[in-house]
Amino acid sequence: MRYADVRPYAVPDSFAELTGPAEGVVVLPTSLDWTPKQSYDLADDADVRLLYETVLREAMHAEELVGHVNGDLLVRVWPRLWLPMGLRVMWELRFPDLVPAAA
Repeated sequence: MRYADVRPYAVPDSFAELTGPAEGVVVLPTSLDWTPKQSYDLADDADVRLLYETVLREAMHAEELVGHVNGDLLVRVWPRLWLPMGLRVMWELRFPDLVPAAA
């Protein structure tokens, strides 16, 4: 069994709670990101994806999500995020609008 399969992930109660910034630069606290990067430009799609992958994986409480994740940006990048399957399933069960439409 892998750690990613049993690790508890935070999910907010409501998608409306995801009111993080939609522009500018986000600097994560070391509790979420202990890498040298820590600063993410929301105008850069790769930075947004890396930021959200990091925050969604590392947040232990929903409060850590709401200050860093913007719902509109999350919907835009969701299909391209590299996430543990358990985390992805939890979020998609709670927020079915994240599930990509069949082509």
